[in-house]
Amino acid sequence: MDAFIPLVLLIAFSLFGVLLGTFTGLVPGIHPNNVALIFLAVSPMIISRLYFLNALVPFETILILVAATILAASVAHTFLSFIPAAFIGAPEGDTALCVLPAHRLLLEGRAYEATVISAIGSFGAVIYSFVFFMPFYFIFAGPLHLYEVIQDYLLYILIGISALLILTESFSERLEAYQAVFLSSFVFILSGVFGYIVLNMPVSTSMLFPALTGLFGLSTLLYSLFYTPEIPEQTIEEPVTGKSDIVKSVLSGSTCGALVSFLPGVTSAHATVMAMLARRNREPEQVIMTLSGVNTSNVIFCMATLFLILRARSGATMAINRILPVQQWSEVVPPLALIYLLIAVLIAASVSFFATKYMGMQFSRLFVKIPYRKMLSGIVIFLAVFVFILNDAIGLLVLAVGTCIGLIPIYFGVRRSNCMGVLLVPIIVWLWLL
Repeated sequence: MDAFIPLVLLIAFSLFGVLLGTFTGLVPGIHPNNVALIFLAVSPMIISRLYFLNALVPFETILILVAATILAASVAHTFLSFIPAAFIGAPEGDTALCVLPAHRLLLEGRAYEATVISAIGSFGAVIYSFVFFMPFYFIFAGPLHLYEVIQDYLLYILIGISALLILTESFSERLEAYQAVFLSSFVFILSGVFGYIVLNMPVSTSMLFPALTGLFGLSTLLYSLFYTPEIPEQTIEEPVTGKSDIVKSVLSGSTCGALVSFLPGVTSAHATVMAMLARRNREPEQVIMTLSGVNTSNVIFCMATLFLILRARSGATMAINRILPVQQWSEVVPPLALIYLLIAVLIAASVSFFATKYMGMQFSRLFVKIPYRKMLSGIVIFLAVFVFILNDAIGLLVLAVGTCIGLIPIYFGVRRSNCMGVLLVPIIVWLWLL
């Protein structure tokens, strides 16, 4: 009976997190990291309102429940965020590379198939995460202590990854090799200078939200306003995908998502590029499944990283670290809080899989009837108002600058993941000066 009450509460809080993640996933430009930081700001008030639960469970369990809500929202977001990327063409940095294959299937009337394939990739990443959770511990923090090796060479690893992302632009189909490399370098450095300024602004609130919203959200929405394709009627058919293709896509995507969870400034947007470099099959279905696996596994292994090395590698884990007194995972058996959070992941993933299929079906049926340009205009206004509420007029200025930078790779046809220089360059500079 003592274990029954916490489990029931965990299910309830996880389901609430799924609702939050569904909202952040379906609204372009709203990232769960931003919701997590907002959640963190109001967490004292939330925890005080939940104090009545102290009659049922210890106070530490209440903190775990709040953390589980944030984590469940992050997991659900990785499932649902594919839908606006596929139907609206408004992805974030994490789903940017999905746009072309998803858009191709949308124009073929197969957007529902794309949505189901994405959900399969994300749920496959959850299975991968549970299978490789213990090996992850032994490799990075157990007997092998790989993280200590990584720390010694972190500066060179980040420079190497940045160079790899830029140089692989030479395979661009739209530009000459030297043009693609030059433009990607320009976007990377420009984003880095922008990020360095934003992170060092003397303001009381973080400017990362308007910066990332401009780079990855508003820029695509504005571009989509000027390019409105004819959307055909969508068919509702389940995808036909071979088991070997599913296994290969999930393994490559999930492995890359797990590996970058230890590296500061390297996000799932970069892991997606590395995953695609490892895959020879560039069919739209395999690309979508691989990149969906990257995003979901990265969320889960960022949580593992928090407990292994006590370092937050995402907005969600940053919030969890502030709310919850994290006990380091130093023995084979994970801490109780981590076990609770893993249960929350499983609940969120199971519900989100079916929610994604359902929402994909509804979008497929109704999307051609929606006034596309009016919808995009409404989302643009909503994001601008939301940034103003959170960050005042200076936030709107950061949003505008980020949007201008984000339009450059979209217009010229280079990867938008180069805009992640907004985080990578300041970290590289910081490590260089140490």
